[in-house]
Amino acid sequence: MQNGYVESFNGRMRDELLNETLFMSLAHERVEIAAWVEDYNRERPHSSLGFNAAAAFAAELDKQWPASLRPTGSATQPIASTALIRKMYARL
Repeated sequence: MQNGYVESFNGRMRDELLNETLFMSLAHERVEIAAWVEDYNRERPHSSLGFNAAAAFAAELDKQWPASLRPTGSATQPIASTALIRKMYARL
């Protein structure tokens, strides 16, 4: 056991999505996984977060930081765009 949180997430994803879904194509797989992740982060209550959704918990936690101490990160935009990567591989 390396990381209990990651192993728990991987187990849930396998049980709730991967074992239950027959993917017809890579595009179908991407859509289904994105929808599952969206639900997992934005809709589903997590007991470890006081039965809040992860996104709501993170937003509330972010409000508690003083503006001068809020983590901002160094990248102003995503480093890689998945849409661009898909287009690149489509041409190959």
